[in-house]
Amino acid sequence: MDTKRLAGEYAVDFIKEGMTIGLGTGSTVYWTIQKLGELVREGLSIRGVPTSKQTEQLAKELQIPLVSLSEVDELDLTIDGADEISDDLQLTKGGGGALLREKLVATASKQLIIVADESKLVSHLGQFPLPVEVVPFAAEHTAQRICTLVGCTTTLRLQNNKPYITDNGNFIVDCAFPEFIANPIETHQFLKTLTGVVETGLFINMAHIVVIGKSNGVKKLISQNK
Repeated sequence: MDTKRLAGEYAVDFIKEGMTIGLGTGSTVYWTIQKLGELVREGLSIRGVPTSKQTEQLAKELQIPLVSLSEVDELDLTIDGADEISDDLQLTKGGGGALLREKLVATASKQLIIVADESKLVSHLGQFPLPVEVVPFAAEHTAQRICTLVGCTTTLRLQNNKPYITDNGNFIVDCAFPEFIANPIETHQFLKTLTGVVETGLFINMAHIVVIGKSNGVKKLISQNK
């Protein structure tokens, strides 16, 4: 079986009757949502909070009941993917462009469960360019400041030769580091102080459980930071 599908479907076992859950975005959590749709058709009663318009559309097609984040005080859990997962289970997310909503939903959840295939495991974050969501006004200037102050190469993400626009109407700057991000915690905190930066794709001490799909089965990693 496809290792992404293996991880995505395995994570559905964490979902129980009556839960309100965050529905992540990406190619692995796609399988979680597909499996969840099957269980809803079989009678499982849950509510989902989508982290992107893409996920919202998929959930609606599968007739998964949805609510907005503003309608709930707390979510039981969120299942989402990641672009990189370090040895201490810190995350880089945002390759799909939904990092701000993903972080808002994850922050409102009692548990964040990450699903991925083993290619996403790295010793240090930074091999995958770090997405940073910025306001459109003077985005190039913000990107240049990030480049100068953080020591990375910045690229404004494009789609059809135009700036990629997030579900929140912002732009994304992808930051490539020379080798890796030496201190993800400090990097995240510093980037958040820069005017024009909305959010970073560094998810620090947020994952509770990581489910990794492997060729010989599933490996479950438990965070020591929680």
